[in-house]
Amino acid sequence: MVSKGPVHRDVHRTPAVGYPCRVPSLFRRKSADLADPASEPLTPAEEETAGESTRPRGYTPAKGRETPKRPAAGRRPPGSTKPLSKDEAKALRRERRAEAAAEFRREGGPRDRGPERLLARNVVDSRRTVGTWFFGGALVVLIGSNQAMPPVIRLASNLLWGALAIGVVIDSVLISRKIKKLVRARFPQSTQRMGSLYLYAIMRAITFRKLRTPEPRVAIGDQV
Repeated sequence: MVSKGPVHRDVHRTPAVGYPCRVPSLFRRKSADLADPASEPLTPAEEETAGESTRPRGYTPAKGRETPKRPAAGRRPPGSTKPLSKDEAKALRRERRAEAAAEFRREGGPRDRGPERLLARNVVDSRRTVGTWFFGGALVVLIGSNQAMPPVIRLASNLLWGALAIGVVIDSVLISRKIKKLVRARFPQSTQRMGSLYLYAIMRAITFRKLRTPEPRVAIGDQV
């Protein structure tokens, strides 16, 4: 048996083609572009900044040199850091509550926002309403309707109560009609619910003028 050895094949390789002269590469970077950026000269401001960044934490400048300033980013805001005493804290809280109450009395709360609400308040504040006497009359009726009172006083108390109720209803209807007319004339595109606006005005109408919030901006008899 004849063993077959490795078969050698003649591979014809193409000889390398060379150029007659050396051709410079178009993509080769110039020596100036390979320069190290760190070897470029620094400006005086950059040298000072670099020197400060490499200084140790406990560095102290030599005599005759200006002490470097600390960066303002890590500083605490100026002011006293002394904790307040118990009386001072109580006085501060009282002052803040008074300021908040004054602002609420002047501007009102979220339910008082909007031009329609302002118009309703002005309509109520520009007239005398029966509702301002409602609570005072109710107190008189409560006392006069007591069983210990004579029948004449109890009768007068019941009549007064009926007159107050009728007066509040009539006044509320008149206020609501005027608010509806003015809102439709001045705010035709308003999305405010009229029922909510009527109730807002009626509740203000039965409140004493000095206790209304926000405080009235118009006097009695002014044109709205």
